[in-house]
Amino acid sequence: MVESLDVIRNITSIEPDIVQQAQERLDILTKPQGSLGMLEDLAKKIVAITGNINPTLKEKVIFTLAADHGVVEEEVSAFPQEVTKQMVYNFLKGGAAINVLAKHVGARIVVADVGIAGDLEHHQDLLVNKIGYGTANMAVGPAMTRADALRSVDAGIKMFEEDLKNRIDVVGTGEMGIGNTTSASAITAVFTTASVEDVVGRGTGIDEKGLSNKIKAIKKAIAVNSPDPDDPIDVLAKVGGFEIGGLAGIILAAASNRIPVVIDGFISGAASLIAYYLEPTVKNYMIAGHCSAEKGHRVILDHIGLDPVLDLKMRLGEGTGAVLAFSLLEASTKILTRMATFEDADVSTKE
Repeated sequence: MVESLDVIRNITSIEPDIVQQAQERLDILTKPQGSLGMLEDLAKKIVAITGNINPTLKEKVIFTLAADHGVVEEEVSAFPQEVTKQMVYNFLKGGAAINVLAKHVGARIVVADVGIAGDLEHHQDLLVNKIGYGTANMAVGPAMTRADALRSVDAGIKMFEEDLKNRIDVVGTGEMGIGNTTSASAITAVFTTASVEDVVGRGTGIDEKGLSNKIKAIKKAIAVNSPDPDDPIDVLAKVGGFEIGGLAGIILAAASNRIPVVIDGFISGAASLIAYYLEPTVKNYMIAGHCSAEKGHRVILDHIGLDPVLDLKMRLGEGTGAVLAFSLLEASTKILTRMATFEDADVSTKE
């Protein structure tokens, strides 16, 4: 393991006492007990993660990591590889869905190139932590070396730790990379043992031929590389992506700092599997922002045991589902900390 993966040792179990304190506070607020349902559950989880009975989620950050995938050679995407670079420019100009939604909820976006197949023009808002110029074609051999897999996780950890100086109260995961649903599908099949057919979706909108190519490419990649589910770095190296490794690092770093990490869709879900198998305790710090329309995402959530905050039939990625969930997470903390108790409001309690 690289030195920065020592963050795993700092990921601790949740203390039940503070969760009980939050429950007691919720139970005396001016409402029937449990009547705010999942909002109350979210408030308790945020208290448990932060260790703070009065949490605030003012500083909201989305990390959107971009990288390319060599498996596009197998004709698994409806869009050409150049779109990865073009969309990153769109992020930097503020024209993408993630920009609009982040602005809507008051979140900041960190855009990073961790493996785009080409160099981008310098931009003050672009982080460049390039592991390589796209992965190799996993259908014919490993997507990357084990050393590069470790470097990708390390890059995510370092990006998070560096940005933490600006303060982060809640973080979300996002990505961009043509071909990355193919990698995510392979990772999901390896860890969950679900069939490839049960985890593969249409990604960017491929037709029947593209879907058939995608399934064949994933099966071939798993057969050729034999990724070991007991070794998450091996899985990442054999069938993963640089952005997936980077997001796994961000998840681990957030958990080690007791900061809620909101998982976006299918690609982020694959990253959460890598993080979860590196350190299962990280589950306590993850919140599923939404359930993607990509069917493999539900398989991931059920496997880890996460209930999504939203289900809007979205499948865009970028961090869009995570950033929308920020609003509800912040609402849940305000319910806990700002709502009056029966005694404060002079309201009669239940007989």
